[in-house]
Amino acid sequence: MAENGEEKLIAVARHIAKTLGHTDNAMADDILQIFSNFDGRLREKLGENLTGGGGDDSRNGVAVLDQTLKALDRQISRYVTVDHPIWSDSADAATFLDAVDELVAAIREWTPMAADKAVTACLDRAEDLLQQCMFRLEEEFKLLMERGGVDSFDGGRGSGGGYLDSDEDEEHDGYDDEEHEIPVAHPVSDYNIIIDALPSGTINDLHEISKRMVGAGYGKECSHAYSLCRRDFIEESLSRLGFSGLQKSNAALRDDDDEIEIDKWIKAINMAVRVFYPSERRLCDRVFGYSSATAAAADLSFMEACRVSSMELLNFANGIAMGSRAPDRLFKILDVYEAVKDLMPEIEVLFADQYCLFIRNEALGVWKRLGESIRGIFMELENLIRRDPAKAAVPGGGLHPITRYVMNYLRAACSRPTLEQVFDDNVLPPVIVDRSLSPSSPLAVQMAWIMEVLESNLEAKSKIYRDPALSSVFMMNNGRYIVKKVKDDELGSLLGDDWVRKHTAKVRQYHVNYQRSSWNKILNALKLDSNNLSPNVASKAMKEKLKIFNSQFEEICRTQSTWAIFDEQLKEELKHSVGTALLPAYRSFLGRFHDIQDIAKYAEKHVKFNVEDVEARIDGLFQGTAVSGSGRK
Repeated sequence: MAENGEEKLIAVARHIAKTLGHTDNAMADDILQIFSNFDGRLREKLGENLTGGGGDDSRNGVAVLDQTLKALDRQISRYVTVDHPIWSDSADAATFLDAVDELVAAIREWTPMAADKAVTACLDRAEDLLQQCMFRLEEEFKLLMERGGVDSFDGGRGSGGGYLDSDEDEEHDGYDDEEHEIPVAHPVSDYNIIIDALPSGTINDLHEISKRMVGAGYGKECSHAYSLCRRDFIEESLSRLGFSGLQKSNAALRDDDDEIEIDKWIKAINMAVRVFYPSERRLCDRVFGYSSATAAAADLSFMEACRVSSMELLNFANGIAMGSRAPDRLFKILDVYEAVKDLMPEIEVLFADQYCLFIRNEALGVWKRLGESIRGIFMELENLIRRDPAKAAVPGGGLHPITRYVMNYLRAACSRPTLEQVFDDNVLPPVIVDRSLSPSSPLAVQMAWIMEVLESNLEAKSKIYRDPALSSVFMMNNGRYIVKKVKDDELGSLLGDDWVRKHTAKVRQYHVNYQRSSWNKILNALKLDSNNLSPNVASKAMKEKLKIFNSQFEEICRTQSTWAIFDEQLKEELKHSVGTALLPAYRSFLGRFHDIQDIAKYAEKHVKFNVEDVEARIDGLFQGTAVSGSGRK
């Protein structure tokens, strides 16, 4: 029964087709289009009818295609030539898309028969018509994105949503004109958000257009239209965060604005990678769809939208990495290194596709170069210590500025946990350090090596002092300061207890050396011979010893009162050790002196210092300035 009905329908179609074959009017073309798209079998039957059931199917089939194209041309031309947006009317938009679908279907159906010249000629016309459709769809796509962005911008102002404008708008000239107004998001501290930059209805319209353009082989053109608008959105949003480095990422930054720009860059790259780019990825997927057929277009669009801003952000970081390796830049570079390191997991996910791979690789390269720069800074620190001239030893044997600088620098550096990772991720050049100290990590090896370089430099400086005692005081001052800075600090944890014990012992040895070179001669002068000497000989010997003591003690006290001991505890320890050694010996000497009757009157006249005087003079030692120059200890 169904077959009889179908045969009747086909018979009607044949009759109409015969009539159409001898008619040339618009209504005939439209009816032919209806039948030719109704069922493939009807098209075959229509072709047979037009040939009278004979053997020229191709020629009459081409006639059907020709009629189809004429009908579509009239329908499509009404839309591609209008001077107002097609998508201003949803019914017009739907009709236009249907016509595009019919045109694409006709091209696909007849393409296998393109060997026939007549078919090829028709297909060329169809392709020209399709190109006109794609040009108009591309134009409509751009208009929708621009209009959707402005609508979102206006409708979301003050709403707390993703369409909020920056508070800084009024400070920027040229944004009062709505034609140039670009929607941006507020800077935020919570990055766990997604910005819906376009209304849902606009996204649906864009998706319908992109589906047709990608399906027709115009995916690149659609991606280009998308990325032009979205790239401006991202770049404007980042610039409104206050980071001007997007325009001068490769320019050398002045020292006074370097830190400010880095601070703004950190905020900008965090917003870009954690908010703007994920939001853009989501928008791309919604506009182009999640199918395998549109995945490439979505990836390409995302890359093009993010390419300029991401490369400018990375170029800024690269400029920091390739800049000066002066030690005072360490902490700025560490800030940049930590920002890139923290964002690498997101970067690897966001830019994992074939189009974005170069962005991910550049981020990895910048991260690596920042690490190299940080390690290079420590090499420059070594050179700085070595270049500090030996003649720069400070008066009074006090704490040298290079010691204070290096120790405070290393303490601050080791307070940054990231620094250990920088050195763990790198094979260090061969460095000879004291093997007995067994540094626990590559960073510990580097710290121990710098300490050795510093110690060698200080030893060279100590040799400038002509007085061996003053050399010992200088080494004692600087050694004690070094040990104090290492103890109870991350630096001490790196270097280990063995290192602290060894260098504490060195400070004690400097103490012994000082006392030996400074006070032993005086102590020797106070020693009394145990042999039984005649009174005259003993009297003469003691007079000579008293003269030597008076002269040497006064000279030592006068000189060493200008010497410097930076640490009060160390100063008291030194005074105590001098007093412990000298006072009993001097007290004994004076007692023996007064016991000899023949020189009692001489003693009253020539003993310049009683025991209290000696004690007071010892207490007046080391009153010099402890630190050369200003600055914290």
